[in-house]
Amino acid sequence: METGKKNIRKITKEELSEYLLQADEKKFRTQQIWDWLWVNHAGTFEEMTNLSNSLRQKLSQDFIFPSVKIDHVQISKDGTMKSSFLLHDGNKVEGVLIPTGTRQTACISSQAGCSLNCKFCATGYLERQRNLDFDEIYDEVCLINKQSLESAGKRLTNIVYMGMGEPLLNYQHVMKSIERITSPDGLAMSPRRITLSTSGISKMIKKLGDDKVRFNLALSLHAPNDKQRSQIMPINDKNNIQSLIEALNYFYQQTKNEITFEYILFKDFNDSFKEADELIKLYRQVPVKVINLIEYNPIEQAHYEKPSMEKIKAFEEYLTKHRVNARLRISRGKDIDAACGQLANKG
Repeated sequence: METGKKNIRKITKEELSEYLLQADEKKFRTQQIWDWLWVNHAGTFEEMTNLSNSLRQKLSQDFIFPSVKIDHVQISKDGTMKSSFLLHDGNKVEGVLIPTGTRQTACISSQAGCSLNCKFCATGYLERQRNLDFDEIYDEVCLINKQSLESAGKRLTNIVYMGMGEPLLNYQHVMKSIERITSPDGLAMSPRRITLSTSGISKMIKKLGDDKVRFNLALSLHAPNDKQRSQIMPINDKNNIQSLIEALNYFYQQTKNEITFEYILFKDFNDSFKEADELIKLYRQVPVKVINLIEYNPIEQAHYEKPSMEKIKAFEEYLTKHRVNARLRISRGKDIDAACGQLANKG
């Protein structure tokens, strides 16, 4: 990428207005350009067709405009669409469009690679290359929204930060991307339609509470005690379950936003009624709306297996019998490695 020039999407509206004033351009040009950047989702200065050629040329001389491009698309037999996104520096991330009934959900990435090494997740076996900038995350959402409009005639209804990377390790840019996604002069989506999923970083969960965020939070729990959780999620060594419970309760006190537990079931590891009892105890310590039970999606780097559907159903029924709001989430896009835990830039 060229150096010495500012990324036009990293300047404020006021800075853009000042720049245009000094260039002897009319005041209304500010709003036109701003709309191209954030509402109409132009990918180049050339696409800004209601600007004069001379202004477009000046913008390209004075600014860079790195935008995310779709590198490759795979479509599952269940309609799930996985995209490989090419970033300006050659890195790639993946995002998924998940159509289910009335919902059109975008699952997006916040980092190229990941540093947390969760043992069951394909992304965890990749090295973390870098954090995504807020405008790159925004591009992912816009591109998936376009796919949704083209394939289903409907805009996105929901966004989940559940793709590659740990969102809370890219806090500033993730928050800025959500601000742009929810802004009236952005995608104007309700924050209630956005869920951020974290592997569990206690101090950052508390920071979400301090910042009074308005979106929902999902904790990737996946084991009901520290011993088992540390085996599959090394991050638990520094963020144990008790610290996470305290952080989640603080988050809820500050925001009253929905909290979800995500719990992948692994054969003969965390799928017995003993683990279900421990999970029930955790559920009762936090105002959790629902426990999402997720079937494990095998990856070639790990030796875990999925329990039988009978065992999964029995686990779910046991929780329900004990007045736990639990639901089984059937993974989609497995045939194209687009399901939970499978994103690894293989497509």
